[in-house]
Amino acid sequence: MNPNKIVKGKRPEFYETPGIDLLMHMVMTLAQEHCAMRDRLDTIERLGNEGQPVTSSNIEAYLPDQTTLEDREKRRQKFLENLFSVLTQNAAQLSTNDTKERFDALIDELATES
Repeated sequence: MNPNKIVKGKRPEFYETPGIDLLMHMVMTLAQEHCAMRDRLDTIERLGNEGQPVTSSNIEAYLPDQTTLEDREKRRQKFLENLFSVLTQNAAQLSTNDTKERFDALIDELATES
């Protein structure tokens, strides 16, 4: 996407707090760039291991095999799991109704039973 291009229309909003949608967009843009650079670094490493010179043309011409593509996808999925782990944990707590208040109430209840 061209960063200078002006998108017409209102962006969809997913979060109630102002600015969170913009922040998530910036985080996802950085994550996308990180993954692209990591794949490029992987290409450089593989060219080096094959004894090929690391040039722009060799990097651009490199065609990863199926195993390499699968390895990259696994790495990308692990990265995204780590990136979103706090949101996943938050969602799990909300779905099981595990809140700090509920935890504190349980601790108080257990303490008074002793």
